[in-house]
Amino acid sequence: MSTGTPPILTRFVRCIPRVAVATAAALALSACGGGTDKAESTPSGEASTTSAAFPVTVEHKYGSTTIEAEPKKVVTLGLSDQDAVLALGVKPVGAVDWFKEQPYGKWPWTKDKWGSTKPEIVGERDEYNIEKIVALKPDLVIAQYSGMKKEQYDTLSKFTKVVAQPKGLPDYGASWQVMTRQIGKSLGKEAETEKLISGIDARFEAVRDKHPEFAEKTLAVADSFEAGKYSGFTKTDPKAIFFSELGFKLKPEIDTLAKPGWNVAELSAEKLNVLDVDRLVWVTSSTEANDRIKAEPLYKKLKVHQEKRDLFVPYQDPDIGAAFSFNTVLSIPYAIDEVEPLIAAIK
Repeated sequence: MSTGTPPILTRFVRCIPRVAVATAAALALSACGGGTDKAESTPSGEASTTSAAFPVTVEHKYGSTTIEAEPKKVVTLGLSDQDAVLALGVKPVGAVDWFKEQPYGKWPWTKDKWGSTKPEIVGERDEYNIEKIVALKPDLVIAQYSGMKKEQYDTLSKFTKVVAQPKGLPDYGASWQVMTRQIGKSLGKEAETEKLISGIDARFEAVRDKHPEFAEKTLAVADSFEAGKYSGFTKTDPKAIFFSELGFKLKPEIDTLAKPGWNVAELSAEKLNVLDVDRLVWVTSSTEANDRIKAEPLYKKLKVHQEKRDLFVPYQDPDIGAAFSFNTVLSIPYAIDEVEPLIAAIK
């Protein structure tokens, strides 16, 4: 288990103050001639076979964006967007950091995809460095698993094409399929995208067929970063979605306890009974956190703990929790391989 600093995860993204983009944007746009310069056509992926797909128009939270030609330089601003872009043969020239880890070379599901290429880090979670993005002169900015604000979208749209979060869904609330399709359409690779999605769907189906007993079990995913405070993930969180697609039923009470627009229900020790389910998956950042949770007197009273139906997995080292937190076309196969034997071993 990792004993490092806990990664700041999705629920905290909502609470992080956004950058004051106006000043930075004014400087950046001034430095780059107001964003009117043509982007350089430096290839960032495989040879183009998709030019005929353009122009394409992609609808999103802030309207629609028409992309006239195949993007050569792509910046991703969603926490996990780079995975789908990489899976489609394009290496982003810029990306944001999520786990306080460089988003290349670290995760086992993307190491080979990045190779020796290192993208520019253009922000941390939803705080974007506008000057760095402008300096990269991207043809396209993608922000799917993100909390991009309208002012950020407007600023970036002054100098490049921007595809913001999926339309009609809460921030961080779109499924991996929806986000992958948005990205695939933006890159002119819809047919290839559908093959990727079908392949992942088949992996989930194979697990469900192998373990029909999963469908009879209710499961919850939880974490805890400090004593006395616990979180249960709602049905819109990637971690819960992952286990739902493995075949498990989720507990609706967690959704009713969550604040509007949040993907977690914050629980006190007195509310831990909400997590007394058939299978409880704790995703944590240290063995100390595991020991603290197990030592909580009210947790000791739960049947799921007494009957050893709880599972503790790390976010990193090995990167199991990170894999189903990303929950992308690249990370899902790794997550399935790691999680299936662990969860199936619980009787």
